[in-house]
Amino acid sequence: MNAEERQKEILRLARADGKVDVVTLATDFAVTTETIRRDLTLLERSGNVRRVYGGAVPVGRAPDPVLSVRDSVMTTEKERIAKAALAEVPDEGSIVLDAGSTTARLAEVLPQDRELTVIVNSPALAMMLTPRTNLTVIMLGGRVRRSTFATVDEWLLQPLARMYVDVAFMAASGVSLERGLTTPDPGEASVKASMMNAARRTVLLADHSKVENYSLARFGSVSDLDVLVTDSGLEDSAAAALGLAGPRVVRA
Repeated sequence: MNAEERQKEILRLARADGKVDVVTLATDFAVTTETIRRDLTLLERSGNVRRVYGGAVPVGRAPDPVLSVRDSVMTTEKERIAKAALAEVPDEGSIVLDAGSTTARLAEVLPQDRELTVIVNSPALAMMLTPRTNLTVIMLGGRVRRSTFATVDEWLLQPLARMYVDVAFMAASGVSLERGLTTPDPGEASVKASMMNAARRTVLLADHSKVENYSLARFGSVSDLDVLVTDSGLEDSAAAALGLAGPRVVRA
């Protein structure tokens, strides 16, 4: 593989995963870390990526791949995040589960011995949880996004305005101290903001590739979070900076 082919593949990985790591790329391509840093410098000069500590992130809005693609990325990390997030599930009461590939894993492992009301904006999550006799499932209706299968738009805002839940478990396409919590679709952003407003506590589930990435529509700030549950791939410096903004950062 020549340099041009390697740089094209690096850019593809950055756009697919949200971030690339110098050491990992050097191992995968069997080249030195200095070679990868030169590749990233050229990609940055061409306006395709932005260098961050230890690697690079794609420039512009975060990609919004279909759910089946997102569900196949960072699978081990998402499973660890979901299990760590169980510590934030109340013994009883109500929770919101935002549509997302990581929140879906939390839905899969929700305790069988707790009586909970679960509010969802995902037909797939509703179908998964409804057979559980210990759960009361409320499905929020609206326009269904093809890429995420989330229900969105103004149809959801009025019922959410009348709710007060214990914990909202949220998903995001990007988490940035400067740009906040973002998602590609403005209609989905409005729903996410309303979910957070309806909750006493907000817990964001986001793997490390989402950090310092951003997308089109902002729905909140890092300071709006009570807890950020991510994975051990998040660097110490980034975790510390996020924690200073307000949330407790858990790296699973």
